[in-house]
Amino acid sequence: MSAAPSLPSELIAFLENSGEPAIVMDAEYRIVAANGAYRQEFAGGQPIRGRTCYEVSHRFNVPCDQAGEACPLKLSRESGTPQRVLHMHHTPRGEEHVDVATTPIRNAAGQVVYFVEEMRRVRQASSRPAAQGLVGRAPRFLAMLEQVLRVAPVDAAVLLLGETGTGKELVARAIHEASPRNGGAFVAVDCAGLSETLFESELFGHEKGAFTGASHRKLGLVEAASGGTLFLDEIGDLPLALQVKLLRLLETASYRRVGGLDTLPADFRLIAATHRDLAAMVADGSFRRDLYYRLNVFPIHTPALHERADDIPLLANSLLERVDRKPGRRFAAGALAWLEKRRYAGNIRELRNLIERATLMSDGDVLNAGDLRAVDEAAPPPAAAHAFTVAETIPLAELERRYLGWAANAGTNDLPRLAGQLGVSLRTLYRKLREAGRG
Repeated sequence: MSAAPSLPSELIAFLENSGEPAIVMDAEYRIVAANGAYRQEFAGGQPIRGRTCYEVSHRFNVPCDQAGEACPLKLSRESGTPQRVLHMHHTPRGEEHVDVATTPIRNAAGQVVYFVEEMRRVRQASSRPAAQGLVGRAPRFLAMLEQVLRVAPVDAAVLLLGETGTGKELVARAIHEASPRNGGAFVAVDCAGLSETLFESELFGHEKGAFTGASHRKLGLVEAASGGTLFLDEIGDLPLALQVKLLRLLETASYRRVGGLDTLPADFRLIAATHRDLAAMVADGSFRRDLYYRLNVFPIHTPALHERADDIPLLANSLLERVDRKPGRRFAAGALAWLEKRRYAGNIRELRNLIERATLMSDGDVLNAGDLRAVDEAAPPPAAAHAFTVAETIPLAELERRYLGWAANAGTNDLPRLAGQLGVSLRTLYRKLREAGRG
């Protein structure tokens, strides 16, 4: 390590022993020391000492806050406290999400003399096309990802809110993988598919002979999630009668198998998700207020696709890799531009379906905009060749005149029949046609 002579030996030892990339900076963003992990990740074989952190990590020529990103050093310098932000850093693998924590270092007089910056690569998301997991780099996506990283290390309940198809289960899995419980199971439960008769048996399990057909002991999903994460998807669809049973599980952290006598401890991290407005459901009495507050400890909004439209090309390339049965196929530039302009009521799920249909119907090595349009269920049907159309707004009298002319031609001059279709008398039709210059 290259270090300024005035650096305390304890600080040098801290850097050397840190397994994550770490540097020491002065108040002007200049690097005065860097550990081996930082040099390997960000230096690219170039000298480090004396260069600015934003030039090495970001390839910027100005500090982060002047380039549109939050600067942890500036925030720490102004507040005198540790600061943490999510950044995009250049690495040998390309740009990656990096969790950055900056801590001010004080001298014996209490003055801030240095700043230590530690960086942890985010492995639960990618800023490049990826075959699995979360993908994105748009501001709304990064804001969500930062919340994921904040809540993952603790056992607080998380409520994922957002439109259908926004990838809430992927977000839940990312929280699980970034948590200390990642060695345990991730168990997903679709609350929309749970009937009242199945709820306790599915969640809590049952003993042999508990009911007709219970020929053996069955472990429930709560037990399967022990030491890990229980993900309750579409929690807003859970009937009120079942909400009571779920609330008791969460309040007592215990349960009994159906037909069993022993009370068993529940040990799981809870993540719930819904596309419904739970606050409105609480107000109208369709969702229990006490359960809502049990679930809504740390709410995270999963952005709709139109909120992160800049990510559509990145998502499209990732989804193509995931669904295409013909390896190596790619999108033409025009196809990505067309996808970016389109709106998606079903969000990422709709985008995925559209791409998968295109891969099945196209035989070429490159998917173009025409391939996508051909399988787009949301596209309006083509107008029939004989349809009546108006390209611009016109006066009603002119609209009637044109329509009568079109209707008379389409009806092959069977005027009595046309009068019946238009709901007017034959005499009125003759008069209108004369006024339109067709009498």
